[in-house]
Amino acid sequence: MSKKQNSIFYGWKIVFVMAITSSMTMALGTLNFGLFIKPMGDELLIGRSYFGWASTARQVVGGLSSPILGSWIDKYGARILLPIAVIVTGLGLILLGFNSSGIIMILIFGAIGITSLGGPGALLTTVPISKWFVEKRGKALAITSLGVPIGAMIFVPLTQFFIDVSGWRNTWIIFGLISILIIVPPALLLLRRQPEDIGLVPDGEISNSENSIDKEVSWEFGEAVKTRVFWKITFCLTVISIATGTIAIHRIPAFMDRGLEPQLIALATAFDAVCAGISTFFVGNLVKKLGIRFLGTLAFLFLAIASLITIYAYSFWVIFVSMAIFGLGIGGLMFIHSFIWADYFGRKNLGTIRGKVTPFILIIGGIGAPISGYVRDYTGSYQSVWFAGLIMMIITAIIFSTCAKPKKT
Repeated sequence: MSKKQNSIFYGWKIVFVMAITSSMTMALGTLNFGLFIKPMGDELLIGRSYFGWASTARQVVGGLSSPILGSWIDKYGARILLPIAVIVTGLGLILLGFNSSGIIMILIFGAIGITSLGGPGALLTTVPISKWFVEKRGKALAITSLGVPIGAMIFVPLTQFFIDVSGWRNTWIIFGLISILIIVPPALLLLRRQPEDIGLVPDGEISNSENSIDKEVSWEFGEAVKTRVFWKITFCLTVISIATGTIAIHRIPAFMDRGLEPQLIALATAFDAVCAGISTFFVGNLVKKLGIRFLGTLAFLFLAIASLITIYAYSFWVIFVSMAIFGLGIGGLMFIHSFIWADYFGRKNLGTIRGKVTPFILIIGGIGAPISGYVRDYTGSYQSVWFAGLIMMIITAIIFSTCAKPKKT
């Protein structure tokens, strides 16, 4: 038996901290990274493939560290792990300000990847929320997602402004320092591992019994890995990672190559993230009614449509539309990463399950960005590799539509 809590459920404080963190990640070499490619490439005299490898290095190292990180989140929570991750990331950004070559840039991004902060491997910001909520998980993740558009509207245009005013080096240093100051204090003050640690149960109730039984079905990793749907989801999220990697960071310098003003591209990029946040918010609130299979399939199709438009986008408004649709798809994809593992396999071993599956998604999925960079460096165009990514997006949409929730016998 349980009764409703009279005050605001502590889990919403966890949501608040993770929303702030999600907002700040827009400035940590994720969404804003594309704005650095042209000025850094021109000054350091390095090709686009280096930037693709930098993105991949972050993903590969993040994938390798995820099994350990996931199990630590299950055991210890994010109260200490998140501040450490932010400090490591912030120091990495500061070092980028003193970078002198493409190889050093790749090594720095690899070091940043240890934390898996930002992107599909963001275990530290999504797993804790899933442990605090069950019935309200979609809503909680949806509210957290609002940090993405807020952060994009603030930090993406601000990135281009700082680059124009003080150069790309100082911009990296500024964001490295700001990230530590904004995220670390509230994380240390407010984060807790899970509701049971402070006498609560998920979704905002106070337990009347010390032996309160959580009726939610949770799978062990060994059980989950034996299901067919586990591998289908892993395949879809890996292939879509390859596909989006071919286009996500490269479209920004490609638009610059087509003669558009960097500030306009920065605005379009910010709107991309706004649409991603809006998409995640609505998907989170609709998932109970429409199901993750339908909404996820729709997200993959949005990414395919956006990629097709991107290939032929040469005017600002067409680029703006492509960015908006891509953002809607990315928002749905972000929600899948955050929601489906907990929904299908429970929250007890969520960190361990996600930690062990993330290497497949990040390491294999990370090949898209450098391949795209090489194709552009050697052919002068992204078109062929972007068409290949589009086809992969359509294939994943078809397969994901068949990913039914497993039943534990």
